[in-house]
Amino acid sequence: MATNNQYGSAQEAGRPQPQTTVESPGGPFVRHSQKGRAPQYSVSGTAFGGIITQPLVARPGYFAALRVTVAATGGVNGSVTVAAAADAPFSAHSLVTLKDAFGTPLIVAPGYETWNLISLFGGGFGINNKTNDISQLPSYSAPSVGGSGTGNFSFSGNLPLEFSKGYGVLSAANASLLPTLQFNVAASSAVYSTAPGTLPTLTHTVDTDFYWLPEGVAVEPPGLGTTRQWILQQLNPTIASSASARLQFPRLGGYLDTIILEARDSTGARISTVYNSSARIQFYVDGVPLIDSTYSEIQDDMAIQFGGVTQPTGVIAISRKTSLSQQSLGLLDTGEVFLSTNPGTLLEINQSPWGTVSNAPATMSALVGQVVPTGAIIQGLPEV
Repeated sequence: MATNNQYGSAQEAGRPQPQTTVESPGGPFVRHSQKGRAPQYSVSGTAFGGIITQPLVARPGYFAALRVTVAATGGVNGSVTVAAAADAPFSAHSLVTLKDAFGTPLIVAPGYETWNLISLFGGGFGINNKTNDISQLPSYSAPSVGGSGTGNFSFSGNLPLEFSKGYGVLSAANASLLPTLQFNVAASSAVYSTAPGTLPTLTHTVDTDFYWLPEGVAVEPPGLGTTRQWILQQLNPTIASSASARLQFPRLGGYLDTIILEARDSTGARISTVYNSSARIQFYVDGVPLIDSTYSEIQDDMAIQFGGVTQPTGVIAISRKTSLSQQSLGLLDTGEVFLSTNPGTLLEINQSPWGTVSNAPATMSALVGQVVPTGAIIQGLPEV
């Protein structure tokens, strides 16, 4: 006699199943949340010199980053030989300003520094030269130049909030407490040294990478309210050609995970000749030379720490996101070697002498990844 070994009742088999899996209570935030992506807005037809202040929209969770695609379309050659400026296409923005709901600046920097340098060295996007460098991504299209060039271009950039897995995110569920984002579009001369006959217009598409609110358990991201801030500020004094000068950083505070230095001459062009290959570079913290190195050693350190990224003209960078490895591993870092500072900490950089500056004086600017914690900083791996 045949038997049936399926003992489940029809009622049990027909019970509705949950749409998402739910973890049992306990453990870190990232175990109970899901990483997602959703649109914010798209604004088209913006001319060079315009401003975009479109408000962001709420999402049921926590913002980890804002993804921004900029597309310049509609350019017409006009019988000219189109040429791009040195920092193009990232120089399409004269300023990018991201603030939290209470007006605290999180990112305040021009386009080249925002889209290129933060991505290359900040560890909030990729972790090697094929992912940090957004000009290597499939979404990138360099400005169309030459005798038939239209000036059109596109790139996709990242505005990072999260600096360690789940740490540094912003609340996104309350529509009255959202961050604000503003783009100041540069003049066309910042992008083209010879512009097309008809300039393109820009389309900005903003998405968000976010963590969904956990289901079935009350758990928050680690250190909620902690932020990492990027603000471009000039060091003092300026640098005369072949001068000896110790440059002072603006007063900071918090924990520094990345220090990016950028040299430009009096015309605003980035220059590497300011770094004297025959003189040592010293990085001082409260008068103590924390780093005393040759320029070539710093270049080698950059290649190691940032996964073989090509050094941009005029830029040197120091990573403190190397707690677990000689290389910055992006969001995988314990924060153990972040540089602790307070508003009284004096940071300086020195060369005796600096190198040659054809268009003197040169200026040195600092773009510093500064973690400002809520309470004590969380060290170790908050997601474990």
